[in-house]
Formats: sequence, C-alpha cells, structure tokens
Amino acid sequence: MYLVLVGGGHVGLQLAKRLVARGHELLVLEKDSRQAQRLSNILGEEYVMHGDGCELHTQKSAGFNRADVVVAVTGEDEDNLVVCQLAKEVWNVERVLSRVNDPDHEEIFREIGIDHTVSATGIIFTLLEQQLQGDEIVPVGALHKGEVEVVESVLTHRSPLVGRRASEVNLPPGTSIVYLVRDGVGTAVTGETEFRAGDVVVTLVPTTRAEDLRTALTTPH
Repeated sequence: MYLVLVGGGHVGLQLAKRLVARGHELLVLEKDSRQAQRLSNILGEEYVMHGDGCELHTQKSAGFNRADVVVAVTGEDEDNLVVCQLAKEVWNVERVLSRVNDPDHEEIFREIGIDHTVSATGIIFTLLEQQLQGDEIVPVGALHKGEVEVVESVLTHRSPLVGRRASEVNLPPGTSIVYLVRDGVGTAVTGETEFRAGDVVVTLVPTTRAEDLRTALTTPH
C-alpha cells in the first residue's frame, strides 16, 4: 500500500513515524524547505519530498496516480481541501482523508466526497460535553469509508436502556448494539440481553444518526 501525507508538521510527522515503523510505503510532502530537511533527517530522505502538495505537478512527481491513500494534514483547511479534491477528481485516489482545523468546514469536505475527516476541536468538544453531561458516548472508530461510526457507551442509572432488553429498545434507523462488556467480560448482544447500569455497550450507527443515538441512550423516556 502506498500512502502520501501532505503536510509535515507535528501531526504529519507523528503519523509518518508510525506508518514507517509498520513498514508502509510512504511519502511526506512538505512545502517548507527547512521542515522538509528536518523530516528527512528524522524519517530518511526516501520518505520526504519538498514541494507544495496543492500543485498538480508536485502531486504527479509524488505519485498521486498510484497512491492507495492520500492524507491531508496541513494546518490550513483551504490547502487540505484542494489536496483532497485534486486527489479525488484528477488522480482518482480511492481513499482520501483529511484533517479539519475548523469543525464548521467538515460539511464542505463531505460535500465533495472526502471519505473521512478528523477535527481535533470537535473531538475535544465532544469529550468535554460528555464530562458535563455525565454520560459517556465515545466514537472509537469508523467503517464503510466513514459512513458508519463505532461508538462505545457507558450506561448510567439514568440511561433509558437500563432494565430493558435489547429487543425493547428503540434505536435510530440502521443502528445496532452489537457488543456488551460487564464486569470485565465481553459478550455479543442478542434480543434477550438485559442492560444494567455500568454496562459498556458497543454500537454501530450511521454517522448521520450519531446525535439521535446520544438522545436514545441518555434521555429518559
């Protein structure tokens, strides 16, 4: 698998170090010459290219045409958007992911077909909101190109699921509670599973229904 990372700042460097350690074929594009040299010293010259990842000729030299994955992690959403759009529309890259610095821009990325975005601001806000509300609903992964979220939830005594069987719970369309951890022991969830306070449940939910799931798991009926 060949991966191109556009942006060699702190995020790009840390991603690159992990990917290189796992033996992936990788190239980091960095437009600042000093930072590119620093990256070369850390990662190795074969993993770094100096150039503007928003420019077509640079993308061609970097091998966008054979990339399996392109990840845009610069500090500028506008640059990340250009990188992703060109990767999709010009080079037909199958999997394109992007860092989004302003959560308000995530919808724009989705509209042009970007497979998945990550917003550090959004993640921190979600975690803070969970602390304020007392109920924990934590996104832990994504499936089907980001269209389905894997969500971990800790049921408190206030949860409407407590004391009810899985078959009795009304969830958003396309949503399934698939796994439960109780007292350190994990089991698959069936229609007869009865939920208790303290249970950790794993749910698959369409990304567009994530907020509806929060309501279903935390709002008393």
